[in-house]
Amino acid sequence: MNIPSAKSLYSGFLLLLAALTLAPAQAQAPKSNFAEVNGVRLHYLSAGKGDPVILLHGYTQSSHMWLPLIAELAKDHLVIAPDLRGFGQSATPAGPYTKSVMAQDVHALATSLGIKSAKVVGHDIGLMVAYAYAAQYPKEVNKIALMDAFLPGVGNWKDVWLLRDLWHFHFYGETPLALVAGRERTYFEHFWNDFAADKTRSLSEADRKFYTAEYAKPDHMRAGFEVFRAFEKDAAEFAAYAKKPLDIPMLVLTGEKASGTVLIDQARLVDSKVEGVIIKGKGHWLMEEATSEVVPKLVQFLK
Repeated sequence: MNIPSAKSLYSGFLLLLAALTLAPAQAQAPKSNFAEVNGVRLHYLSAGKGDPVILLHGYTQSSHMWLPLIAELAKDHLVIAPDLRGFGQSATPAGPYTKSVMAQDVHALATSLGIKSAKVVGHDIGLMVAYAYAAQYPKEVNKIALMDAFLPGVGNWKDVWLLRDLWHFHFYGETPLALVAGRERTYFEHFWNDFAADKTRSLSEADRKFYTAEYAKPDHMRAGFEVFRAFEKDAAEFAAYAKKPLDIPMLVLTGEKASGTVLIDQARLVDSKVEGVIIKGKGHWLMEEATSEVVPKLVQFLK
């Protein structure tokens, strides 16, 4: 029997050590955290180290939507993805739910974490919060990305594709709450199916169950409706913000079958450094409908 020499064993050890050192780092699951900020208890996901990036989700979803992007960004960024007030595992205060106040929540969270400057990404309602964040704290945002929806109060905002079903922007109060109680999934299917380019390639069944369970928790549907009740105030505040355009690199991603050029046109009214990209053949749910296109674009922009 051949017994390996000490020299050969040592050489093998060095080769193994080199392989482990050069192997790509395995992405770790983000940590789940809570913080009391701006008078509200926020839940947030965190991962990675380095240049901070803040990810802001939209309606019918929560921080969970960002998991595929977090896995990539966390390789060289500190990623923070909060559940906005009233959503996910965050508290559901009575109000207000203006996007400016929601941005103040996120800013207070960032401050509590020692973040003095960040890149901010928002989808749907989250893009409104992202814009309000940048408008209120322009010196603390060095890049911003907005993903498919619209900016209330900016340009021809009432002509947006997403407003074709105007009823749901006025669907709040006691009667709507009674109608959707126990039927949250039915209500959300309208968004997940009708706002997608192809409802069979929209949110997965697992994600639909996950979000339905989150929003079915006590007081969460009421809180979700409040973001629509606040649109009139949002429009007035955003119109005021737009009078002083931003000078921050901004990437705008939209679905061809959703907001199309509208959000890009709006963005150019509020920022001087806009790059607009329309994702061909896709609808509103860009992270789910076009993951392989959207994630690399965001990673590249946020470098």
